[in-house]
Amino acid sequence: MYPARIIPELARQGWQAHGLALEGSWVAESFVEAGITPLTVPSRGRALWRVGRILAYLKVHEIRVLHCHKSSDLRLGALLATLRPELRLFFTDHMGVTRPKKDPYHRWAYGRLTRLFSISETTRARNLRAFPLRPERIRRLYLGIDPSPYVAGLAADERRALRAELGVPEGAVAIGLPGRITPGKGQAVWVEALARLVEARPTLAWHGVLIGGLGAGEGSNEVFVAKLRERVAALGLTERVSFAGFRGDLPRCLAALDIVCVPSRNEAFGLTVIEAMAAARPVVGADSGAIPELLDATAGRLVAPEDPEAWAEALGELAADTAMQHRLGQAGRARVLAAFTLETHIRALVGEYAGEPAA
Repeated sequence: MYPARIIPELARQGWQAHGLALEGSWVAESFVEAGITPLTVPSRGRALWRVGRILAYLKVHEIRVLHCHKSSDLRLGALLATLRPELRLFFTDHMGVTRPKKDPYHRWAYGRLTRLFSISETTRARNLRAFPLRPERIRRLYLGIDPSPYVAGLAADERRALRAELGVPEGAVAIGLPGRITPGKGQAVWVEALARLVEARPTLAWHGVLIGGLGAGEGSNEVFVAKLRERVAALGLTERVSFAGFRGDLPRCLAALDIVCVPSRNEAFGLTVIEAMAAARPVVGADSGAIPELLDATAGRLVAPEDPEAWAEALGELAADTAMQHRLGQAGRARVLAAFTLETHIRALVGEYAGEPAA
């Protein structure tokens, strides 16, 4: 959903964006919600048959830049760039590939790229090994967010009501974990850490909040959700852990929490990390993937992703010290404003679109 997120900022900086999407897809709908009517095709295969129509669309609208965000879309992008060599073709790898892509097809497709963007140094290192491109054609470009919805504080009454809605008792430290509820996101280790926190600090008042869809339609693993609920009950944490479900108001929810956890084992970037930091929340994150690039000791704590004892220790330290929570939260928000805003991201992106040398 990245393209629709950046369209308003592209427009604000003077660029006119167009979209190409599958008919009836969420991506097509997101383009419309962002204010543009996309060109649509019934399938990726049919798009190849309609390449003449797409080329005509590019010519009529004087489009000079193509930007793909899925490797399955690059086949069409590379074909268009082959047929119209003046096009500048970009591809963002949002995951970080793990298998080499140096066969004849990939050499042809990726050879048409003006630039490949990696969303972290971690994924760039993987991409350098995987893609048939010279290092200078693979650039790290961090993602960014609009920090304005991530308020550093809520009105007292609003915060109290929202915390109650999330299941947080009065006076408890709210320890949240937002994100898709799937094995790779680390919720299982987090639950084990909370059980150890009870043992280590029996007098500490806290409440855990899982924020994320509970069904497959909302991106979560239903079997894993059920097992997680069973484990919470087995550990005697039913009254101390809430399953809040999907929330469309995540910025407000983050501001209602006291500590935000991101225990994902292999984040390609860590959008939740900078969202929590933008909300001035201290973060406890996994010391793996790209998270250490975003988070340091000035804004939170890094912990081994598979070590519940270490997680319990870090959570206990933060939960018992409100002054530290505030200090780390303010430092995190300042870091986001300095390095991870959507405006900063778009300025770097359009500089590449325009062919400007990297700073």
